[in-house]
Amino acid sequence: MIDTVQAVLLFVIVLLTILLVVIGVQVYFVLRDFRKTLSKANNVLDNTEEITESVSEPMSAVSSILFGTSSLSILKKILGINKKRRDRED
Repeated sequence: MIDTVQAVLLFVIVLLTILLVVIGVQVYFVLRDFRKTLSKANNVLDNTEEITESVSEPMSAVSSILFGTSSLSILKKILGINKKRRDRED
């Protein structure tokens, strides 16, 4: 028949097998939840990218307009200085 040592070993093997199956199922659920979380985070990042692009385009346009007007005023000042010099020379 079965000795006590064999019975204890059989009990430990069955117990460890059940424990490993339960842990495997728990790992599966954790990984599934992690996948859902990553999917939601990816959607948030996509929305953030769209918002950032929609804000940056008008700001870029405003910046280029302001830069253009400041360049134009600097050019007028330079040309105005040259006109004054020409007027003085005449």
